[in-house]
Amino acid sequence: MAHLRSSRRLALAVPVALSLTASLAFLPGVASAAPQSAPAVTAADGPELAYVVNTKTDRRTIASVEKAVVEAGGTVVTTYDRIGVVVAHSADPAFGPRMRAVRGVQSAGATRTAPLTAAGTTDQGAADYLSAAEAARVKAAAVPDSEPLEADQWDLRAIGADKAAKINPGSRKVTVAVIDTGVDDTHPDLAPNFSAKQSANCVGGVADTSEGAWRPYTADDYHGTHVAGEIAAARNGVGVAGVAPGVKVAGIKVSDPDNGLFYPENVVCAFVFAADHGVEITNNSYYVDPWLYNCMDDPDQRAIVDAVNRAQLYAQKKGTLHLASAGNSNHDLDSDAIVDSSSPNDTTPVTRTIDPHECFDVPTQLPGVVTVSATGVQNLKSYYSTYGKGVVDVAAPGGDGRYQIPDTPSKNGRILSTMPNNQYGFLQGTSMASPHAAGVAALLKSEHPWAGPAQLQALLKAQADNPGCPDSYDQDGNGTQDATCEGGKRVNGFYGFGIVNALKAVK
Repeated sequence: MAHLRSSRRLALAVPVALSLTASLAFLPGVASAAPQSAPAVTAADGPELAYVVNTKTDRRTIASVEKAVVEAGGTVVTTYDRIGVVVAHSADPAFGPRMRAVRGVQSAGATRTAPLTAAGTTDQGAADYLSAAEAARVKAAAVPDSEPLEADQWDLRAIGADKAAKINPGSRKVTVAVIDTGVDDTHPDLAPNFSAKQSANCVGGVADTSEGAWRPYTADDYHGTHVAGEIAAARNGVGVAGVAPGVKVAGIKVSDPDNGLFYPENVVCAFVFAADHGVEITNNSYYVDPWLYNCMDDPDQRAIVDAVNRAQLYAQKKGTLHLASAGNSNHDLDSDAIVDSSSPNDTTPVTRTIDPHECFDVPTQLPGVVTVSATGVQNLKSYYSTYGKGVVDVAAPGGDGRYQIPDTPSKNGRILSTMPNNQYGFLQGTSMASPHAAGVAALLKSEHPWAGPAQLQALLKAQADNPGCPDSYDQDGNGTQDATCEGGKRVNGFYGFGIVNALKAVK
C-alpha cells in the first residue's frame, strides 16, 4: 500500500526561516462539530478536494472561520475546536488562497492533490504467509513456555522480550493504539487484548466507533494487524507473542478505502480520538500522505504540518506518547539535501531536492514524537532504514531479509506477526521497528504508571543498548559505504540512544 513505510522517495525543496518547533507552537484542543450548511456561493469548476484550515482557538474566531468556509464555496466537515483545526471540502481551486486571507486563519491548504473520489490501489507489497501446515500448528497447543511459532521470532529474543514477559508482561491499564490500516480484532492472538472502546475508523476526519469500523477493509490491508501483533499478541498458546503481551491494543483506521493513503485529516482525527479516549501510547508506522516531506514555504504542505502537529501535541498534553517509524528510504535526515521523486503520491510525482531540516516527514519529525530506526538480527541498521543524528531517538528490530539472516527454523530475516483472517506472516521495515519500541514503551508505562510522555521517552532512551557506529557499513561488499553513521557510543545517527531493551524495561 502506497501510504505505508515504502521505499518511495520525495523531492522539491524550498528554504524557510522558521524552525519546526518555533513555527508550530500552537495551543492544542479537542474536536467537535458536524457538517455545516450548503455553500453560500457556487464554487468554481474543479475537482473537490479536502482542506485543513487552522485557526486561533477562541470560539468567536472559529465560528467566523466556519462561516467564511461556507461563504468561500466550501463545506465544513468537522471542527476540532481546542486545536483550531477545521476540516473542509471544496471544488473551488481558489479556496485555499481565499481561506488564508481570512482573519484569524493561521494556515490553510489542500490535504491532497487528487479528487476526493479518486480510485487507487491497495497494494502493500509482498508478504510471506505461513503455509497452511505451519499455520495449523497454532490451533492445538496448550499454553506452553513459548508460543507455537515463537522459534521464528528472533526479534523478541533480540530485545529480551521473551524473558521480560516472565517478569512483567505489561499492565491491562496501558493501551497502545495502532494508527494504521485497521486491526482484525477477531484474530485469536489479538482478541484477548483488544480494546474496542478505544478503537475507531477516522477516515474522512470524523471518528466512527460503530462495531467493527476499525477493522481492515480486506485481507490485503494487513499492515495494521501485523503491527498490532508485534505489540501485544497474547501469550495464550496460539501462534506468536507480542513484545508486551499483557497490555491492551486498539485500532484506529486512517487508510483511505479508494487508494489506501493516510491523509492528514484522518491522522488529525486519530490523534485527537486517542487522546480523548485515554490511550497512553500510539504507534505510527506510516507517513502522512501525499507528501513524504512537507516543506514549510509551500502553503498546502505547511497547513498539513500545522494541523497534524496541533493534534499530536494535544495528545501529548493529555498524556499520550507517540512513536513513529523513521522510513524505508535509507535517507539521512540530518543531511543538507535529499532527492526524492515519490510525491505527491496520489497523482503524478515530481522530482525535487529538499532540505530535511526545513521540509518534514510527518509525523516522525514532529516535536516530541519518538523516531524509530530498524535493525536486523545482527543488531545492525537494516539496509533500508532511514537514519540521522539528532533525528532518530531509538532503534528496534524491523528485519533485514537481504543481509541479516537469523538461524531460525524459517531462516527468515523479517518479522513474524499476525495477519487478518487468523493468519501469520513475515514483513520487514521501520513499520515493524516502531511497534517493537512501542511495546517496550508500554512495558515502561506499566512499571512507571506516573510517567508522562516526556518521562516515558527519557526512560525509553535510558534503557536502550547502543552498539555504536559500525566500523564499516558496506553491506553489499562493493567497496562503497551504504550509509554514514555520525555520532558516538552514547548517541548516533543509526540507533539514536540505542536499541530498545524489553528486559531492562521491567527490571
